[in-house]
This record gives sequence, C-alpha cells and structure tokens, in this order.
Amino acid sequence: MANPKRMVQATSWVAWVGGAPAPWHLATLDEAYALMEEGRFEDAERRARALVTARRGRGRQDRRPSTVWFAAFVAALAARLHGRQEPSPLTEFETLIAEAEKSYDLHHILLLPARLNRAHVLIDVERPAEAETEAQFVLSALARRGPRADDKKLETSALVCLGHALCAQGRYEEAEAIARGNLPRAEADLVRPLRVVLTRSLSGLGRHEEALAEASDAGREAPPHAVGHLELHRAAALHALGRRDEARAEAGRALAGCERYLHPAHPRTAAIRTLLARITPS
Repeated sequence: MANPKRMVQATSWVAWVGGAPAPWHLATLDEAYALMEEGRFEDAERRARALVTARRGRGRQDRRPSTVWFAAFVAALAARLHGRQEPSPLTEFETLIAEAEKSYDLHHILLLPARLNRAHVLIDVERPAEAETEAQFVLSALARRGPRADDKKLETSALVCLGHALCAQGRYEEAEAIARGNLPRAEADLVRPLRVVLTRSLSGLGRHEEALAEASDAGREAPPHAVGHLELHRAAALHALGRRDEARAEAGRALAGCERYLHPAHPRTAAIRTLLARITPS
C-alpha cells in the first residue's frame, strides 16, 4: 500500500502555506492506513471519505485540492482492499488518474500507485489483458525516471500484479519467470505476494508438488487484505493431486480468513467458495 503521508514527507509548514495538504490532514490519512493494517477497511474508508466531504463542503474554492485527492485515493484503496464492488472502485481510480494526469500538484506523486490499483481492480473484474497493460505502464514509467530507493517496493508490487494478470490469461511460464527472478531481491513484506504468484503459476502448469513446496516458504504472515490468497492456490494444488481432505481443510482456512476481514463480494472469497464446491460437490 502506498502511504501518502510517507510519500510526501517533504510537506512542511512552508509548503502548507502554499496550498499543500496540512499536516493534520496527512495525520488523518495515516490513521486510515493504520486501520487498514488492522483489517478495519470500512472504518478506514469512512475516515477518508469524511475528510473529502469536509473539504468539499467549505462553500468556496478549496486551496488544498491535493487533500481531497489524497483522501479520495485512500478511500478508494480501502474499498478495493476490502473487496467492495459497488460503487465501483474502478470508476473511482479512473477519476483519480484523470485528475492526477492534469495536475502538477502533490497528488501527481501518487499517479503510478493509482494506476497500479486500477490494474488490480481490472484483474478483479476479469479484464486481465488491460491489467497487464496498466502494470507494464507503471513498470515502464519507473524505468524511465531512473532508480530511486522508494520505488523498489512499487516496482515489485507492479511485478506481482503483472504476474497475476498473466496467470489470469493462462501465461503461466511468464508469471513463473517474474516470480523466480524477483524473489531473491524482494523486501520481506513482498516475499509472500511473489510466492503466491509462483504457487499459482506452477499449479497452472500442472506442477502441483512443486507449487506446494514453494508455498511452504511464504515468509511473513499475510496482512488482512491478503488473507486466503496463498491458501487458495495451495488448496487448488492439493485438490489437483487428489488430496481432497487436505484441500478442503486448506480452503476452509482460507475462507475463514476472508470472512473475518474481507467484504462478502470480494473475488477471492468467491473463488474459494467455488473451489470448495468442486472439492465437495453437493
């Protein structure tokens, strides 16, 4: 997750006088991120949307349009991670992208994270070819602007997204290459997402035993927004190997995590329920 407070650390009282988001606005958004890290996505979204409403309800032209943009970005991110489908996070991110592309205000900094979030939503709504294009755009833009220390995590996140877009198109060999090529240099909190891509791609290639072996070295525990993801693909590999009892238990654990943190409409929850129905037909 791209935290706007951390990405605009240069914001100072001088910048605030010039129209940048006030420090207390950034603190509010940081609180929303903390809520997301706890899995309280609805609370985070409400916190961010309240800031949008407060700034837009001032009855005059807002001197701090970046505040509204940042808050709307955080709200849309919370909705996406939670898995709520209506109103559409895709529409929200497309609006944010259009605004950021026309601006050189501070929220232009988050244009690439906004486009990466759009790519994730495109995967969720089963438009993986468009998601691939969007992830590739982010990677190309990062390459053009040269190496920056704070871009490494964004680049790896874009590669994870690209891997899933490729898997969704049945291009498992390419996804496997991305995961294997980037695992050795990944930061600790991105090891698990890359393992998910690797497990998914290997299982898609019919190399289920290898997929299970790779899934066993997942690194850190999944954060709330990622619960059940690795378990879903591990359960699929177990089911393909005919290990139905283990597959059922693994899918059950995945579903329990999703039901604890995610919206009932989250695509991952639906995928797990579909798998369980295949494992235990009625």
